[in-house]
Amino acid sequence: MSANPTESEYNGFELGPIRPPSEAQSLLIRVTRNCAWNRCTFCPVYKGKSFSTRPTEDVIRDIDVVHRYVQELRHEFKDPYSVTADWQVKATDEADPHDYPALDMAYQWFMNGMKTVFLQDSDALTVGIAELVRILEHLRSRFPSIERVTSYSRSSTLVKASVDDLIVLREAGLDRIHVGLESGSDNVLKMVRKGASKDMHIRAGRLVKDAGIELSEYVMPGLGGQLLSHEHAVETADALSQINPDFIRMRQLAIPDRAPLSEAVHDGRFVKCTDLIIAQEMHTMLQNLEGVTSIITSDHLLDLFPEITGKLPEAQEKMCSVLQTFISMPPSDQRTYCLGRRIGVFSRVSDINDPAKLEQVQYWKERYELTESGVDEFLDRVVQSFI
Repeated sequence: MSANPTESEYNGFELGPIRPPSEAQSLLIRVTRNCAWNRCTFCPVYKGKSFSTRPTEDVIRDIDVVHRYVQELRHEFKDPYSVTADWQVKATDEADPHDYPALDMAYQWFMNGMKTVFLQDSDALTVGIAELVRILEHLRSRFPSIERVTSYSRSSTLVKASVDDLIVLREAGLDRIHVGLESGSDNVLKMVRKGASKDMHIRAGRLVKDAGIELSEYVMPGLGGQLLSHEHAVETADALSQINPDFIRMRQLAIPDRAPLSEAVHDGRFVKCTDLIIAQEMHTMLQNLEGVTSIITSDHLLDLFPEITGKLPEAQEKMCSVLQTFISMPPSDQRTYCLGRRIGVFSRVSDINDPAKLEQVQYWKERYELTESGVDEFLDRVVQSFI
C-alpha cells in the first residue's frame, strides 16, 4: 500500500475540519486533506472538496513548528497551571501570521497536558506505510512523552494492508485506529454508498486487532431508516461480535441539508427512524452482541442516550434496562425526555423523575409554545444545530 505525496508549496500549519470527540484534547496533525471516498450519503463533511495527501515534509514542518512553541511554553512556564493570561496575546503579536494556527494548537495542547495526538483528516493511512512511519517516528522523537497517537481509517484502505504493515505502524507509534463501521448490513451499506461491505469491515477490523492496534468502531443508530431498522441492528451486532473491537462508539444518525441523504428524506425514499425506533434498534443490537468485550461509549451531543456507556459484557444488562425504560414510557414522556436531553437538561433517562429538571423542561415548552406535535419539529432544529 503506497501513495505519492502531492507536491505543493508549504503555506503554514494546517488544520482539518473534524476529529473524534475522544480526541478533544489532542494535538491535531493534518496528514491528508478531505476524504478519498467522499460518497457516503449521510456525511455532510468534505462535500465539494477534492482529496489530496500532504507532502511528508510539510507534515514534519507542522510538527516542528508546534514543537518550537511548546518548547517556548515549557521554558517560560513550569506547568499549564502557571501560564499567564497574556502569554498567547504576546506570542501572537510576535508570530508570523502563517504560524497562528500552530501557536494556538501548541497553546491548547500544552494546557491539556500534551498526552495524545490525532492524525487528520479522514484516513491518514492513505499516504502509505513508509510515509506514515516517517511522520510517526518524527512525531515521537519530538514529543517522546505522548501516550497515544490515533487516526481515522476506512475498511477499504485497511484490507489492502497486511498484518505486518500494521505491526510496522504500531511499532512506529500508531496506537489506535477509528473506523466508521456505521452498519453491518450490506443492504444499509449499499444504500448509503459506504464503499464497504460487511465482510470487508470484519476483515479490516480483525487485521487491526491482530496487529495489536486498538480499534474503535463507530455505529450509527437510525442509518437503515424505518425500513431496514431491525436488519441494521441485527447485522451490526453480528459484525461487531466477529470483530470484538476495543471500543464501540454510538453516533445517532442526523441528516443536515448538506448531506446527500437529505434528498432521499425530502422525496420520501428514506423515512427517518423515530426516537422510539432508535431506542428499540439499539436495544436489539445490544441484546444480539455475543462474546464482545468492548467498551461502549455514547459521547457525542447527538447521542440521545449517554447512559449507553460501559464495559461489555458486564454493563450489557444495565444498558438494555435503560433503553427498555424509555421504550416502556408513555409517548408524552418519551417526547419530554427527548426534549430535555436535546436542550441539555437531562443526562439520563431517570432525570425525567427529577422535579427540578422537569420544571426546566416545562419552561422551555412554554417559552417556545411547544405542543406535543410541535416537539418533534423543534427537536429536528436542535439536532441540526449540533452538526
